Amino acid sequence: MLTSSLKSIAHPALYGLDAEHLVSIDQFLLTQKTAAAFQRLQKHAADSGINIQICSAYRDFHRQMAIWNAKANGKRVLLDINNQAIDSKCLSENELIDCILTWSALPGASRHHWGTDIDVFDANNIQKADLALITDEYTGNGPCAQLASWLTQHAHEFGFYLPYQPNKSGVSPEPWHLSYYPESSQFMSHYQVESLRQLLSQSEIALQSALLKRLDELVEEYVFYVAQPPNQ
Repeated sequence: MLTSSLKSIAHPALYGLDAEHLVSIDQFLLTQKTAAAFQRLQKHAADSGINIQICSAYRDFHRQMAIWNAKANGKRVLLDINNQAIDSKCLSENELIDCILTWSALPGASRHHWGTDIDVFDANNIQKADLALITDEYTGNGPCAQLASWLTQHAHEFGFYLPYQPNKSGVSPEPWHLSYYPESSQFMSHYQVESLRQLLSQSEIALQSALLKRLDELVEEYVFYVAQPPNQ
C-alpha cells in the first residue's frame, strides 16, 4: 500500500497516480488532445478500409504493478523477444527483471500512465479478444499488417508516432503502440527518476530491492531511450 507521503511527488500524473487530466473515449481514458487527434486519425484510416480501434490506453500505477507482480510471481506468462514462453523459476532476480521488461513496462515508468499513448489494432481483420499484441500480427500476412503500414506513412500527420522502433528504443519494437508526441514529449521532459524511486520504495512491487539498485540504468534504458518524434 502506498503511503500518504506520495502526495508530495511532483507531477503525479507522470507515474500513473493521477487521472484527473483525462477524458473518456469508448471506455478508454486519454488526454483531451490525444482523444481528438485519434478520432481524426481513425476517420482518415477508415477511408483506406482500416478500422483502427484502441485495445489499451491509460493504465494507472496499481494496474501496471498488478501486471508486473503477476509476471514476477509466475502467475502470468513470460515471453522472450521471440514470443517464446520462459520459466521464471530458472531466472535470477536481475534476469527476471530484464525478461519482464521485454514486453511490460516498470510500474511508474509506463507511457500508458500519461494518457497520450495507445495500443491499436484493425478491427476489420481481428477481434480484440483474439489479439495477442505480437509482432507477427503486424507484419507479413498478419491481420494488422495493413494497419502497421498505413501508420508508418500517415500517423505523423495527426501528431502520432511509434516510440518503440527497432534499434531506436530500449523497449522491444511495438508496431501497435502510438504516442501523441505534442503532449508525450512534454511529459517526458518532466519525468524524474527520484520521484519513481520514492514511489517504488513505498509500494509492494515484486523484486523491489533489485529494481532500486538498478533504477537509474533502467529508467535511462526503458523511459528515456525511445525513438525521437518527427519534429525532433
